[in-house]
Amino acid sequence: MTHGCTDCTHVKRYWSEQNLANIDDQAAAEVAESEAGPASTTPADQSLPEGLSSETIHQPAPADGEPRGYVRMMVMDGKTITHKICAHEPCRNPLANFKNGRFCRQHLGLKDVCGIVPCGRSVHSPGALTCDLQAHIDWHKHWDDRFHRLSYPGVRRVIRRQHEAEESGAASNAHGPSLQVQLQALGETPGEKVVHTFKPKKIYCLQTAQWACGYPIAWGKCYGSESLPQVLGFLNRTWAAFPTFRPNYIVYDKACELLRHIVTQNPHDTWLSTTAFIVDAWHYIGHRANDLLCRTRCNPAPLDGSQPDLVLIEQDENGTTHKTRAFNTETAEQFNSWLNGFESQLQQMTDVNYDFCVHVLMLLYAERVEKQVEKKNRGLTRRFWEEVNSEMDEGMGSN
Repeated sequence: MTHGCTDCTHVKRYWSEQNLANIDDQAAAEVAESEAGPASTTPADQSLPEGLSSETIHQPAPADGEPRGYVRMMVMDGKTITHKICAHEPCRNPLANFKNGRFCRQHLGLKDVCGIVPCGRSVHSPGALTCDLQAHIDWHKHWDDRFHRLSYPGVRRVIRRQHEAEESGAASNAHGPSLQVQLQALGETPGEKVVHTFKPKKIYCLQTAQWACGYPIAWGKCYGSESLPQVLGFLNRTWAAFPTFRPNYIVYDKACELLRHIVTQNPHDTWLSTTAFIVDAWHYIGHRANDLLCRTRCNPAPLDGSQPDLVLIEQDENGTTHKTRAFNTETAEQFNSWLNGFESQLQQMTDVNYDFCVHVLMLLYAERVEKQVEKKNRGLTRRFWEEVNSEMDEGMGSN
């Protein structure tokens, strides 16, 4: 939690200072409002959740004699590197037999029960997966024929990525691979709605958090989906023992949805007073431009000066003024790309080995980031801390 470098930790900047700079927003072509996605054809959400102020609140400069302070950014994402869990819904326990089992020790007796839920009849013979009802036998055979042909890693990857796109609400890629698996109906139940225990389930994703420099902070697991309650629970567990180390900014591809969830569940949640939730730059392009909450609260680089810590004002060699992003919001994607090299091994592991290896990989990546920080001289120097602990210039504290 105490890691710090100039890629994830910056000296605090204030609204009053930005006003004094008097920089023309028109000179900042690099960070444009047009980066928000096009207006959606679905009804726009032009309202803010109850409990969230309709006015943008600018953090006041510190009082006379108080230090300037600093800000830190954390980036969070889910990665579909999974391991097997019990086939019984909603159990999340590990398998009793990871080689060819389907159930945990608690539900091991279900191996002798028909795999079509909620049939409940005994299997027609030892080792069978269904009862003696011909409809159940036929449906399982059809399912088995379909999925044995889809066992190739490339095809399975297409299915997984389609599922991820559907979960995130992303538009389908007309130029990318597409695959639909059609299963026959069972009675009046459509094939894709039939619940069964023919194979073990998997965790939905590996949830990771790292500083904006890439240094890992924590990891967890999501089950069933990358749901907002699970993501919020992950954040709460991560920072429960370190409340004073909470980041000033959290970057997440669904930050606007997460912020709305937090405000709706508890308008007085501590997260609302300690942290701003920001959509990463790449995903922000696909978010609706007419979503008021996303546009005004989760913009990764607002041009109106509402978040001076997110936008730096710089001059090039010709003296031209530019605005650039202060932090790299894509470090989670970069970390996920590095994890791809270990995906095939992790997915074959038991839950214990999976947990151990993921934790070791986090430590290895942390060492890698630390070496890069040292190599590029990006550590927090004495000069940095002197600026952090310095008092504001006279007159800058007025808003």
